[in-house]
Amino acid sequence: MAMASNSPISERGRLTKHDVRMLGWRSLFNQSAMNYERMQADGWTLAMLPSLRKIYGNDKEGLAAALESNLQFINTNNYAAPLLMGLEASLEEHGEKRSTIDGLRIALFGPLAGIGDAITWFTILPIVAGITASFAKQGSILGPLVFFLVYLAMFVARAPIALLGYNTGTKAISKIRENSGIVSHCASILGCTVIGGLIATYVQIAVKTKIPVSAGHTIAIQTQFFDRIFPNLLPLGYTFLLYWLLKKKNVSPVVLILGTFMLAILFSWMGVL
Repeated sequence: MAMASNSPISERGRLTKHDVRMLGWRSLFNQSAMNYERMQADGWTLAMLPSLRKIYGNDKEGLAAALESNLQFINTNNYAAPLLMGLEASLEEHGEKRSTIDGLRIALFGPLAGIGDAITWFTILPIVAGITASFAKQGSILGPLVFFLVYLAMFVARAPIALLGYNTGTKAISKIRENSGIVSHCASILGCTVIGGLIATYVQIAVKTKIPVSAGHTIAIQTQFFDRIFPNLLPLGYTFLLYWLLKKKNVSPVVLILGTFMLAILFSWMGVL
């Protein structure tokens, strides 16, 4: 259990714009120690460490509690991460309750991952790549140059995005104190909505089996049953099965991943999927 900090707000260190910009640059470490247990937590904590040290100063218990909290599971979009880091740094600086800071971080990293992925990987980069590829196909130097400049701009944007999160956190302190439960609940709803969309989009299970109904006639289970009556039922059901095994039966994520690979290979070899 995380320790509570006794450090008065007046004694806490204050971050400068340079500190917050550096926080944005350090978000590059987010993927530095990726693992299946905590995902980005180690890299996230490494990025937050200098700011937390300055905020807590000699308050070792407060710093330890903050570091322990940041080592919780987190997985978000790397371009959106500075926004959440800046917001968290602002809340730490203003002495918000540990439960409020943790609740907002946990509630927001999922929605930010979905929104950030949709904006960067599924909107900006594909559109720019499509346009610049046509230039490159015609032998124009503008193709690779424009794509590089756009990618560079996204890279540089980490610093102002961190400042945006920090300034938003500073202005929203009183509102967050009054409505932290509502904010967390709304963020959780948004996160569930995004995850639901991702399940339908990325989890794909198609049954190849056909059922003979008469001489020379068969019914394709996937196209004539699932796709028409229960579209995406199999991906949803398998996702809920994994969630149940993970949440209720405490099955290791590694076991579930390996089991999914084995089932996919087995059913594919059998011609079912």
